[in-house]
Amino acid sequence: MSLQIKIWGCRGSVPVPGADTVAFGGNTSCVEIVHGGEAALVLDAGTGIRALGVDLLGRRTRRIHIFLTHLHLDHLEGLRFFAPLWDDRVTLDIWGPRSPVLSLRDRIMRAFSPPLFPLDFRDVPAHVSLRALPEEPWLVDGVTFYADLVLHPGATVGYRLGAGTSSLAYIPDHEPALAGIEGRSLDWISGAAVARGVDVVVHDAQYLDEEYASRIGWGHSSVDHAVAFWRAVDAGCLVLFHHDPDRSDRALELLGQRASELSPGDRRPPILAREGLVIECAP
Repeated sequence: MSLQIKIWGCRGSVPVPGADTVAFGGNTSCVEIVHGGEAALVLDAGTGIRALGVDLLGRRTRRIHIFLTHLHLDHLEGLRFFAPLWDDRVTLDIWGPRSPVLSLRDRIMRAFSPPLFPLDFRDVPAHVSLRALPEEPWLVDGVTFYADLVLHPGATVGYRLGAGTSSLAYIPDHEPALAGIEGRSLDWISGAAVARGVDVVVHDAQYLDEEYASRIGWGHSSVDHAVAFWRAVDAGCLVLFHHDPDRSDRALELLGQRASELSPGDRRPPILAREGLVIECAP
């Protein structure tokens, strides 16, 4: 069995529908794992999950797992409009990072309460379980998952997935440059534990290098840092993700060109994430 990913949302911070974002899409983070199993496996619940939910109901999918990297709204705001959540035939597990302050349920319930939303989370018809992430690798529907904390404000993780010979790292919000990348041991690079040697790494590339200087500590990477991280962890394919909401389609193409200029000549050039894109996770 090999893994594929399908991108339903790849925008960062806030959804931006409009004429300037048609090619790459304006929905926030949501990625489906296509793995051949019975359950749907979903990474993050940004606004892209709304369309995915309609699609899953059309497929009559009744078992779903959602894996949250963190609980900033751009990774959670689509959950309230996820059609399977409102179907009593659906069993849904929501996995998310631990917090020393509040449980996962308490944190999610904040988004399902007035004045933010008219319905309470306790009114949801689907059979929902909320699960704090294990500290060791675990298996879900034939896919091995591992989560580790990464540099981003608040409790935030990156995921490593594996099935057969396929492997994927998903780190959509990440600022490894804060702790250093080049010239450092992998043990000291944020995110390396989940991304080392994977076939595909989906990674934050929100800024251009000249923009990053005024945004240090905001929790995101420049395209230069994304490429440096990719090279450091020796991953196969780099997918540039979490596009800045002010970045038009044309500006994203230029960002992609910058990534290609930085990439080694013996590697496949980085790929710009776009809605609807399907990527094979293969050596």
